[in-house]
Amino acid sequence: MPNISRDEVAHLAKLARLAVTEEELDVFAGQLDQILDAVAAVGEVAKDDIPPTSHAVPLTNVFRADEVRPGLTQQQALAGAPAAEEGRFRVPRILGEEQ
Repeated sequence: MPNISRDEVAHLAKLARLAVTEEELDVFAGQLDQILDAVAAVGEVAKDDIPPTSHAVPLTNVFRADEVRPGLTQQQALAGAPAAEEGRFRVPRILGEEQ
């Protein structure tokens, strides 16, 4: 059984750049003990006949099939542009760049 000390919790809090009070050190030590106990118990529960999984719930209906659709023509794309020049969007110069 893991038993995490207040000093270890304070060190973890320092690494995570968290400001914790003295009372929080006691609370977090208890919570971290429970977490570490749960992680240690996983080795006891997992059996060789249980395959490893990456998702708790099987992925179904998540991806859609790719469908080819016609794109916009150049005229359609530029139809809503505030300004166009030589078949391209015209945008203001940025930071006085030279041409």
